[in-house]
Amino acid sequence: MTSVSIVVPAYNHARFLEQAVESVLTQTHPAVELIVLDDGSTDGTRAVLGKYGNRFRWESQTNMGQAATLNKGWGMTSGDLLGYLSADDYLHPDAVKSAVECLERHADAVLAYPDFVQVDENSRALRTIRTPEFSYEDMVLRGVCAPGPGAFFRRSAYARTGGWNAALRSIPDLEYWLRLGLAGPFRRIAKVLAYYRVHAGAQSFSAVDEARAEEFVAVMDAQLTQPSLPESLRTRGREARANALLLAARLHLLSGRFATGLARATAALHTDPRAALRARSYRLLASGLLWRLRIAAGG
Repeated sequence: MTSVSIVVPAYNHARFLEQAVESVLTQTHPAVELIVLDDGSTDGTRAVLGKYGNRFRWESQTNMGQAATLNKGWGMTSGDLLGYLSADDYLHPDAVKSAVECLERHADAVLAYPDFVQVDENSRALRTIRTPEFSYEDMVLRGVCAPGPGAFFRRSAYARTGGWNAALRSIPDLEYWLRLGLAGPFRRIAKVLAYYRVHAGAQSFSAVDEARAEEFVAVMDAQLTQPSLPESLRTRGREARANALLLAARLHLLSGRFATGLARATAALHTDPRAALRARSYRLLASGLLWRLRIAAGG
């Protein structure tokens, strides 16, 4: 039977952690290993975990960040498939079973990912996200990160590609999917199997410092030098880098650094003037400004 290991990196999400843990413990697939790593939390995370006794393995550590914590956690596991769950998200009971079945059907695939629902702080549904079918080209050229919560990948592929880049704070997941995508295709599971929580403390909706905003550019520059990158994408490197600059500009705008955001958007147009003809370029910049307005308005 295919065994599956899930790591939960927990940092100051005590009020959501029990729901995340229970969603793993109640999976319908019978061979699921759970490890929770308390990454230096200062809230009630340890108390929540302590209630479970020895039902799964957990420990506390000095804060290491998400990527380093996941690498450590996966190194402690033994499953054939690996996954992670943010401490403020949770899984459908059939999430693991569906991923196992998908990867058993598609022996060439290295990762399976589902649709998911955005929920609020009280687990009320906000929006169903129908994830796109996987396209490595879209991931490189447009930064489309298809896998979200509920993604599982093969340990064998993880062993070949290495772990997450612990130097990254904003997009270690996208950087890893870019590398993993060179090892084999991803498969979409066209049903809701995970729940992604939108709340004030969620990293995806928070302002970031300048270094974190620039990660898109650094990651793409590194990806374009990968020897195994298809030549058809290597020849479109200017388009890929321009998109990375626009993604950085979006985060600068969201974070209130308007001059820097404008400078990165201008650099994108210099890198690939055709970016000015793409509606997506303007949507990215507009979304950054709109999120900044929401932050400024306190909601």
